[in-house]
Amino acid sequence: MPDQTPNAPDDGVVLRPMTSADLPSTHALSAQLRWPHRLADWAQVFAHAEGIVAERDGEIVATAQRWHWGERHASIGLVIVTPACQGRRIGHRLMSAMLEGLEEHTVLLHATAEGRGLYERLGFVRTGELRQHQGIAQPAPLVALQPGWRLRPAGLNETATLQALDAAARGMPRDALIADLLANADACVVLDHDNEARGFAMLRRFGRGHVIGPVVAPDLDGAKALIAHLASVNAGHFTRIDIDFDSGLAECLESIGLLRVDAPTTMVRGVPLVTPAGGPSLFAVVTQAVG
Repeated sequence: MPDQTPNAPDDGVVLRPMTSADLPSTHALSAQLRWPHRLADWAQVFAHAEGIVAERDGEIVATAQRWHWGERHASIGLVIVTPACQGRRIGHRLMSAMLEGLEEHTVLLHATAEGRGLYERLGFVRTGELRQHQGIAQPAPLVALQPGWRLRPAGLNETATLQALDAAARGMPRDALIADLLANADACVVLDHDNEARGFAMLRRFGRGHVIGPVVAPDLDGAKALIAHLASVNAGHFTRIDIDFDSGLAECLESIGLLRVDAPTTMVRGVPLVTPAGGPSLFAVVTQAVG
């Protein structure tokens, strides 16, 4: 991801690699847009990322990050251009820099309505939608599981198992991210079948309160059981979850106080993501940024 400064247009805006020292300024950009991220949320994902910032007169006016997942996959997120600098093709310059070196990769992002046209021009195609649900969680009715199935806390030595489940469900390996999330989660519950982990979900601090995600399960009933358990754990507190539009979870979430507030578009450039037939599915993402 080369420094773009030598080739920058004569508009006073230059691009350079992002560093951890930039986090307070990039966090301030998201606050301008009323995004809920805390500085700690930025720091957690940047620990696994490469980023770029755009500066004008020494002030950061735009930013973007990308995450490499294995040898052939990546995601891009937290793409922000301050409102005063929009319409100057800064977003296009940021994204072009983000995509350098990813020509042979499958690249995932979640687009706002404002950004979708730019991403389409850069070769991304729509593959689905997310549904962002949030609110004060209400206690959820327990979901009855079939014989042999149960929920239990994640074990201390199950990191590799959960990493494998996530990789199969997301279609890309994210071992370092999952290990980090697991180490910092308030709760992680496993869907177990005859002493074999078949799914899992995490409850984590994020934004205005807590987020449930990722949620990996073999079927809808398993996902509902995982979410109901964690929503009940967090009952009475602000809770967010970002689900796949086709998950079938929307009605269940609204019944426990988590209402839909946004619907970003899932977009991919390159070979479509592939998940094994009969394997687990990703019912809720980690965040819209990392997928």
